[in-house]
Amino acid sequence: MKRTGNLTQQIADTDNLLQAFYKAMRGKRRDSEVLHFQCHLEENIARMSDEIFRGTVQVGEYEYFYIEDPKLRLICAASFRERVLHHAIMNVCHPCFERNLIETTYATRPQKGIYKAIDRAKAAMRRYCYVAKFDFRKYFDSIPHDLLLASLGRMFKDKILLQIIADIIESYSKSDGRGIPIGNLTSQYFANYYLSGMDHWIKETLRVPEYLRYMDDFLVFADSYIEINDYVAQIKMFAEQKLKLALKPVVVAMTMCGIDFLGYRIYPNKILLTQRSKRRFVKKSKMYNYFKDNETWSELEYYEHITPLLSYALKGYTQGLRRTVFTAWATGSNRVLRGGSWNNNARNCRVANRNNNTPSNRNNNNGFRVVLH
Repeated sequence: MKRTGNLTQQIADTDNLLQAFYKAMRGKRRDSEVLHFQCHLEENIARMSDEIFRGTVQVGEYEYFYIEDPKLRLICAASFRERVLHHAIMNVCHPCFERNLIETTYATRPQKGIYKAIDRAKAAMRRYCYVAKFDFRKYFDSIPHDLLLASLGRMFKDKILLQIIADIIESYSKSDGRGIPIGNLTSQYFANYYLSGMDHWIKETLRVPEYLRYMDDFLVFADSYIEINDYVAQIKMFAEQKLKLALKPVVVAMTMCGIDFLGYRIYPNKILLTQRSKRRFVKKSKMYNYFKDNETWSELEYYEHITPLLSYALKGYTQGLRRTVFTAWATGSNRVLRGGSWNNNARNCRVANRNNNTPSNRNNNNGFRVVLH
């Protein structure tokens, strides 16, 4: 692997730091911390540039809170100033990470993502007889700092950058020398890259015919039961000896029986939501609709939250579930649900009532329309 150097100057460049600032402030323009940084923008950018050049930039100012989505997770929110630093680093280093990842790694990469991983998995389910699903136990909290830093040292040779990266990694620890904070942009890249060596080993040494990974969840396919169990045994050994990580119990199944992956139940010819994902969809839909009813959210805020939730549901066969959820919400209220794009005016409402447009007779468009009296 050819190491990349001379990156500090690019990271500390004023234009790069300004770009990082605008990325970090997305969706947080009204936060007091953001406004304070913006009020002294030129001064803050100049100071950060100087600190990066000297390798003295401060990191590790976290606010901690828990979320349940669906599992209880401890989130570490870095200060706004540190988030700008993270974006500045990844603006420059992103191509270096990309070059070291195989094609079928789907997390934190443009033109990839969950839906591409699901499509690839479904196609593989049609071609192979057996599938094994792997998942690491408490992955982010278990990553060894020394092995991660050694791996990054094989990619970068810029000493100042490596020191800043080491400071970021060592600013958090769940146990002795282990763990990276969930919530950092850098953590997503580091966690994804840490398993890249395993990706190459599985494809190039073990020669698994079909393999795909989304962060720490990955699938291995084979045509025979003996072959799939041999892959499982060797991957377990690699994870324990080389990565120093513990796997959850591996699930081995015939592809025609389906496999749970990334919140979906994937079969050769169909995709369903898992029971946990269905409960999550119902819970979030009710919560979002409650916020809309009580004017906690504006229509735009509601739309921004409900759209990705519906996109997630639409990836699987969920017509009945969506109809049930939104019919229950509309019953006894002043809302009319219709197929089509988002719209909201009195004329549409009157036409919807006259035509008796309900979820049971809406058109087949993927979108929906919520109209207020």
